[in-house]
Amino acid sequence: MSSAQRGGGLLVAGTTSDAGKSVVTAGICRWLVRQGVKVAPFKAQNMSLNSFVTREGAEIGRAQAMQAQAARVEPTALMNPVLLKPGSDRSSQVVLLGRPVGEMSARGYHGGRQEQLLGVVTDCLEQLRGTYDAVICEGAGSPAEINLRRTDIVNMGIARAARFPVVVVGDIDRGGVFASFFGTTALLSEQDQSLIAGYLVNKFRGDVSLLEPGLEMLRGMTGRATYGVLPFQHGLGIDEEDGLRVSLRGAVRESVVAPPVGEDVLRVAVCAVPLMSNFTDVDALAAEPGVVVRFVDRPEELADADLAVVPGTRGTVKALEWLRERGLADALARRAAEGRPVLGICGGFQALGERIEDEVESRAGVVDGLGLLPVRVRFAAEKTLARPEGSALGEAVSGYEIHHGVAEVLGGDPFLDGCRVGSVWGTHWHGSLESDGFRRAFLREVAAAAGRRFVPAPGTSFGALREEQLDLLGDLIEEHADTEALLRLIEAGAPAGLPFVPPGAP
Repeated sequence: MSSAQRGGGLLVAGTTSDAGKSVVTAGICRWLVRQGVKVAPFKAQNMSLNSFVTREGAEIGRAQAMQAQAARVEPTALMNPVLLKPGSDRSSQVVLLGRPVGEMSARGYHGGRQEQLLGVVTDCLEQLRGTYDAVICEGAGSPAEINLRRTDIVNMGIARAARFPVVVVGDIDRGGVFASFFGTTALLSEQDQSLIAGYLVNKFRGDVSLLEPGLEMLRGMTGRATYGVLPFQHGLGIDEEDGLRVSLRGAVRESVVAPPVGEDVLRVAVCAVPLMSNFTDVDALAAEPGVVVRFVDRPEELADADLAVVPGTRGTVKALEWLRERGLADALARRAAEGRPVLGICGGFQALGERIEDEVESRAGVVDGLGLLPVRVRFAAEKTLARPEGSALGEAVSGYEIHHGVAEVLGGDPFLDGCRVGSVWGTHWHGSLESDGFRRAFLREVAAAAGRRFVPAPGTSFGALREEQLDLLGDLIEEHADTEALLRLIEAGAPAGLPFVPPGAP
C-alpha cells in the first residue's frame, strides 16, 4: 500500500452526535501511521468539558489528544483551534488556539463570531497539511444542521475550504441508519453534496450479508458507496467529549479477566457533579483489576464506597450547591469524620476547601466550601494551564492543570499541589492517576484506610492498556473498512460526478 500524498486529507462526519466520529478518526489515524503515513488529527471546533494541556501549555479537547496518540504524534493547539467549554445551557467559554478568550452565548457565537473564526481554523489546517502527509478531520454533530450551515466551520465549511472528501458515519445500533444517511445527504447543497464521498456504518451486530441489500439500495438512491461496516465492540468510547460514560473504563473492565490480587475489591464512587469535567481522571482507577468505579448522585450510594471522588467541574460553586441540595455534602463530611477516604480533583479539590472567592466563574463572591481541607481558593481571571511533574507517596507522578481557582493551602500534609488531612486528599492535578506507581501507592493507602484487603496488581500499565485500545481501533478500520478506497479519497479527493440528491439545502 502506498503512502498518502503530502497534504491529503479526509473529513469524518456523522449523522448525529455520538455516531462514532471520534473513534473512527482515531482508528483511521492509527491504521495510517501503521502504513508509514505521517498523519495528524484535526477538529476545527470542539464542544467539550474533557480537555487536555499540550506541552506548549495549550488547552485542547481530550479526544484530539487521544487521536494524536493514535497517530503517534505530539498533540498541539493546531489540532483543535477552537474549544467551547459550556458553563450553562446558554453560554460557553471560548478557548482559541489553546487560550481562553472569554465567555459567549450560543446566539453570539453562531451569530457572527463563529464565521469570523473560519480563517483561523483554515490557517491551522493548512499548517498541518504542510507538515503531514495526511490530516484526518473530525466533524461535530451533523453536517446537515441547516440552521447553522451559514456559519459552519467544523463540518462542510472546513471541507469546502480544504476541498476534503467527506465520509459520513452512522450508528446503526440506534436504528434508522439508512434514513439518516439519505437524509443527511439530501439536506445539503449541491456544492456540499459534491464532497460527500460515501458512508461508514458503525456498531453493527449480526450478519453483514443481511445488511448488503440495504447498502446496495442506498448506493442506487445516492450514487455513493459505503466504505465499511464496523462491528459493535464494547469499550471503544475512549476519551469521550462529554456525558457520563467513562471512556476507558468500559473496555478495561471487560478485558481484564484476572481476579483481584487481594481478597477484596475496592469500590469507588464518583459524585456526578454538574458540568463535570475531565471525568477521564477515574479511567486509570477502573483499569486496575478489582477496582469498581461508578457515578453516584445520592448520599446512600456513598455509604458502601471505599473511596469517594469529587471530580473536576466547570462550575465549582454550582457543584457545591448540588452537593448540599442532594445531601452528598453531609455524606462526605461524615466520611471525613470517620476517616474514610475522599479525593477531590481540581474543582472537587476547591469544593473540599474552607472558602471560595469567585468573581470570575460564577460571580457569586465569597462562598463557604465543605471545610474538609484547610484551603482557601480565589478565582483569577487568567486560567492556569500547566503540565506539572513531581512525586507523592514515594512515587514519581505527572499530570496537567486547567483551572481559574488559585488555592492557598493553610495546613495539612503536602499532596501534589494540594494537601492531605487524614484520609481526605485534594489536588488540582488531572491525570495523576495515570502514573502507575503513584496510582498503586494511592490505592494501597485507600485500602488501608477503608479496611479492605485489596492489593493493586503489580503489572497494570495504563499506557499499555491505552495503546492496546488504539491498536484495536486501527484493527477495526483495517479489517472492516475498504482501506484502499479510503486511501484513494485521502490522496485524490471525492470522486468526480457524484449525483445530486434532491431536494438539497433550502
